[in-house]
Amino acid sequence: MLFNRLKILFVLIIVLLSVCILLVLKSRTEETKTLTVPLPQSTPIIEEITLGNIIIIIDDFGYRNDEVSEGFLTLDADITLAVIPGHKNSKLFSEKANKRGYEVIIHMPMESTADTRGEIEYILTESMTSSEIEQRVEKVISEFPEAVGLNNHQGSKATADKRIMNIVSNVLKRHGKYFVDSRTTTQTVAEDIMRTRGVPTARRHVFLDNDDDINKIREQLYKLVDKAETKGNAIGVGHAKNSTLQVLKNEIPKLKKNGFKFQFASFAVK
Repeated sequence: MLFNRLKILFVLIIVLLSVCILLVLKSRTEETKTLTVPLPQSTPIIEEITLGNIIIIIDDFGYRNDEVSEGFLTLDADITLAVIPGHKNSKLFSEKANKRGYEVIIHMPMESTADTRGEIEYILTESMTSSEIEQRVEKVISEFPEAVGLNNHQGSKATADKRIMNIVSNVLKRHGKYFVDSRTTTQTVAEDIMRTRGVPTARRHVFLDNDDDINKIREQLYKLVDKAETKGNAIGVGHAKNSTLQVLKNEIPKLKKNGFKFQFASFAVK
């Protein structure tokens, strides 16, 4: 009887030992297993290649309020629109362009060596006192609060005058505005003075439409494109003309497709 009880006890001990051994082996096996988690596939980053930055400023908005001025507000590109003060549609167009997401600057009338016409209440002339010049620049800035900068309308005489350009630079710096020298004369001192006085500035490289012919405008545009590709950035100045509008409508999509970017003038000033 005792023998049978010992035999049963022995069997139970063997069973318990076996179960414990199995549990230990299973635990070790699970610890040594490597959990393989599939890594998420990363989307390859494709770097956008820019062949050059094209900056286009279109001058002389404010004279008209028609399908031509409206047409420039449909261009699918960042272009800068320069509004000449003192005309019926000047403020209207400036506000409209700003709301549509275009960059607006003031097209400041300045004295020319040739016949200087129009905008009598705004033009900056050599005969004016320094106070008068300052007041006129202050006036246009207050009238066009959405404008982020200024370029010269005509101005072959005024931009060659150090006194005038120093006064203009003081006002622009005070208001945090930039200046683009349209370079209507090789004698201009505007760019140099603006840089000296700490006003962000840049210069025009190509006039697009001195010749109001679609083929000639296209040629000038591609001169600008070549400069943008060579220099990285290039500024072209055109006017609110139907022929200029038609060329830009046709060529902007092609240039964007070919790797050129259109930028506001604020992108190019330094």
